[in-house]
Amino acid sequence: MLYLWVKAFHIVFIASWFAGLFYLPRIYVNLAQTSDPSVQACLLGMARRLFRFTTILAIIAIALGLWLYIGFGVGMGPGNGWMHAKLFFVLLIIGYHHACSVMLRKFEQGRNTRSHKFYRWFNEVPVLLLVAVVLLVVLKPF
Repeated sequence: MLYLWVKAFHIVFIASWFAGLFYLPRIYVNLAQTSDPSVQACLLGMARRLFRFTTILAIIAIALGLWLYIGFGVGMGPGNGWMHAKLFFVLLIIGYHHACSVMLRKFEQGRNTRSHKFYRWFNEVPVLLLVAVVLLVVLKPF
């Protein structure tokens, strides 16, 4: 029964983490488009708070995932190559999260050099990563 609770909360925190990863680059789009200092200050405040909250959600999601993997042995043993692929994509998601942090620091320092179009495309990356992870977990192709 504990396994099902851990799994359920893992899914909830992943969904919450991704909600933040979907919205944060949208704030960056708006930051890249505006030159009004008061609007920039407001958007930077929103981005900082969202990034902090999203980071907490990410840590909890990863901790629950590790609990499932190590504590319950989910995806361990022969015939679970899908888990190795999933973990690779999780590392890419963590890298994306870190890239969001670097971009936020550049906005805070007034050193952003990217256009709003870049951030619109950057915003699509977590969708592709999420699709890959869901397909691996559900289909377990290898």
